[in-house]
Formats: sequence, structure tokens, C-alpha cells
Amino acid sequence: MFSRRDFLAAGLYSTAAGLIVPPVLAKGVLAAANDGIHNDRVLLVLQLGGGNDGLNTVIPFADGAYHDARPTIGITPDKVLKLDAQVGLHPALTGLKALYDAGHVAIVQGVGYPTPTYSHFEALHVWEYADPARRATDGWLGRLLASQQLDTQGHPFACCAAGEASEPTELRSQNLGAQVSVIDSLQSYRIQGGQGRELAVTNLYRKTPGLYGALFDSAVATAQDGIAALQKSSSYTPAASYEPRGVVYGSKVDLASALQLAAQIIVTQPAAKIIHVVLGGFDTHQQQDVRQQSLLAYVDTAVSAFMQDMTAHGVDKRVTLFTWSEFGRRVKENGSTGTDHGAASPMFVIGGAVKGGLLGRQSSLTQTVDSGNLAYSVDFRSVYQSLLRDWLGADPKPVLGQTFAESGLSWVA
Repeated sequence: MFSRRDFLAAGLYSTAAGLIVPPVLAKGVLAAANDGIHNDRVLLVLQLGGGNDGLNTVIPFADGAYHDARPTIGITPDKVLKLDAQVGLHPALTGLKALYDAGHVAIVQGVGYPTPTYSHFEALHVWEYADPARRATDGWLGRLLASQQLDTQGHPFACCAAGEASEPTELRSQNLGAQVSVIDSLQSYRIQGGQGRELAVTNLYRKTPGLYGALFDSAVATAQDGIAALQKSSSYTPAASYEPRGVVYGSKVDLASALQLAAQIIVTQPAAKIIHVVLGGFDTHQQQDVRQQSLLAYVDTAVSAFMQDMTAHGVDKRVTLFTWSEFGRRVKENGSTGTDHGAASPMFVIGGAVKGGLLGRQSSLTQTVDSGNLAYSVDFRSVYQSLLRDWLGADPKPVLGQTFAESGLSWVA
């Protein structure tokens, strides 16, 4: 028999691996009362965990300093997928190159922040909280949700993490107005313990008097509605093959499956606003030539399939996907055919409504900071500002705390 204490200790509802919605029961109720921005746009966050090497992703192939710094792992000009006379993409990114040629990929070069840190944990904090001073306690998207600007209507899929086992830090908030669902997989998205536990949970709180009883009832009802909606979303059939190409290093996440799940949510759940997915393994201190090749091929296949799927379902102009990684890598290769922790790196912004092209400028490979790291030219919060204001239609000031220079990102009307 489950007691209230048992239920609270386990979290409101969860997969076997992690939390589905934080056990702050008022979140759904407060979010349902929100009368915020009305649009059907979706922001999909793709985190490349570990620190992806930007110089071998968007390659300054015409710069002799690049080849001097990377005699072993450098990509030769004949293999680069050229974007212009100066830079091009890694040869594994054929799908993204096709999307770029079609005008649906914007690449923001030289993205970073002042006084960079080269620790994974500190750098993650900077990007996840949008706070180089590392003092914030809520993730930047958690702050957006808590600001009540988006018309989420208390829907369980308004903000969610796909293919993950716990709530991403970016989405966390201590404010009652933020609701996040974490869907490890379609099969595991249910109240932990099965139907018996679901009935026990419902019966425990149905007759609880007062506000807390109402909040429990609302939260459990939201969980049940969300589970049923996703399990029965039979109107979705993938319109692309999500079969991965490449080997995944250092990550337990199946990005292709996560993006297919994200596609299903977008196609069948009109209330979807923010979806988070992650792929790790990019901490390439050794054998980068092999490891990054496979990782980028995997990303390329998964993202290309996702965009093909979105286009086939007629929703590609509703979706913007962007990538981030906690830092780039140093300019010079190390003695293990790899690269060490660095600073500035490019970001990709992809979508049917994105105005594509190269933005910002490639960082100098000779005028570096901290004895061999790329200096940034675009503050990453400028990109966040554009995504918040120009894509989602939100006011970025309450989220980012100040105004930043323009990133150059734009979308078709």
C-alpha cells in the first residue's frame, strides 16, 4: 500500500529512470491560468555535450594557420563541404550542407562569452543558466516558463525533454509557474508502477480536502491526460528514416530516437513549445579524427531526418532547432590526435522559416586568448535573445536580465 509519504518521496510521476514532472503540484494550475503569447512556434534545443570542436565543424580551410595548428586532424580543403571561399563544413555534414544550400541553416560563428571557463561543470552552468558570473539558480528556459509569457495552457507537452532520464538544467525553475515533462521513451512514459500504482495515487488524493487535494488531483489528471495523449497519438507516422549513421561515443542517448519522439510530439501535440534533446561524447581529447567524424555523422543523419519529417508533415516552418556546446576546443591539436578544452565555437540554427547563411565572423587563429584559445565575437546570450524575442515572441529582458548586441538571426514572416 502506498502512503502519501511514499508518493512524495518517489516524485509525482516518473519513468523507471527519472523524473517526469517535478513534484511541485501547483505548476499545472498556475500555468493553466496563464494568458501569454499565442503562436504555434516550437523551439528545439540540441545540446552537444562535452565541448564540440568548432574548428573541425565549420572549417576555415583557406587559413594556413588552421593547417599549421592541426597537421594530423585538420580537414584538407578537398574534403571540406565549402560554404564560401573561406569556410566550409566537416565532410560528415552532408545533410546539413543540403539544408544550408536550401537556405534553412544559419551558422553563427565565433560564439562565446567574456572570461571563458574551461571546466565542463562551470561552462555548463554558464550556458544552461545564461550566466557567465555563475550566480543564477534557475535555467534560462526555466526563467522563461516562470515568467508566464508563453501561453502553455498547463499542457504537459508545452515544455519537455525527449529521450532523457531527468529534467535538463536549462528548463529548471524554482517558480511554481514552470512545468516540465521528461519523456525517456514513449514506452516508459507512464506513472511508475503501472496501472495499480496509478489507481492508488488517484485514490489517495481524490478525497483530500482543501487546496492541496485540488492540486494533487489536477497534477495527476494532467499526468494521465498527457500519458494517454502521447500513447494514443496514432496520427503520426514517421516520414523519414531515423536510422543512425555513425557511432555514438560516450553517450547513452539515442539522438535519432529522441528526435523522432520530438517529431511525434510536435506533429500530434499542438501545445508543444520547447523541446530539449542532448547527445554527449564530444570531449575529444584523443582520436578526434575518428570520434568526431562518427558523432557528426550521427548528428547529421538524425537532424536531417527530423527536418525531412517536419517538412513532410507540413510543420517545418513552425520549428526552429538550435545547437549549443559548453565550449569549443583549443586551436592546436594535442599529442593524442585530439584537442583540449577551448572557448569560442559556432552555433547552428535550423528550420523551415530560418533565414540561412553565415553570421558573425570566424575567430582569428593567431590572435587568441589564454595562450591558444579562440576569442569570441558574438555573445551566446545574443543568440538566446533572438530565439526568445524574434522566434518565440517573448520579452528576453526578464529572462536574460539585460539587452545584448544583435546576433543577425532572422526568420521569414
